[in-house]
Amino acid sequence: MPVESDNKFSLERAALLLALTETRQEENDLREHYTVQERITCGVTETGGTVAALQHTGKLTNSVLSTGLNTGVIHKDAKQIHALVHAALEASNSIFIHTNGNASFALKIGLTTDGDWLAVAIFGRSSLHPLSEHCRVGLGYMHL
Repeated sequence: MPVESDNKFSLERAALLLALTETRQEENDLREHYTVQERITCGVTETGGTVAALQHTGKLTNSVLSTGLNTGVIHKDAKQIHALVHAALEASNSIFIHTNGNASFALKIGLTTDGDWLAVAIFGRSSLHPLSEHCRVGLGYMHL
């Protein structure tokens, strides 16, 4: 299980670790640990496409929003929806900075909340060509 420095739990680290999971089993184990041991609500989703498909059509934001609602990370409340969208946009700023509009992305997104704060972490790969693939990471954190 994840090791937190000085045994201090962090929603941001939890969201990042969820986004970094490589298998469904690893993801499920981590979600269960956070739910039972830390009493937080988690969600994970994956999405991909070009910058234009993800950013300009709202595909990334819609994926985060539907995951947040479907997993109970947020409720159908204007302030919670606003906080989640804002955190997702903050996280995506690091993902889409200095990239070509034709670049392709494969992203995994971790969401965590303790009911007062929420974190959105995005980890993935981008490339214009398979030989130029590299990793990107972004994090957003907002008060509900």
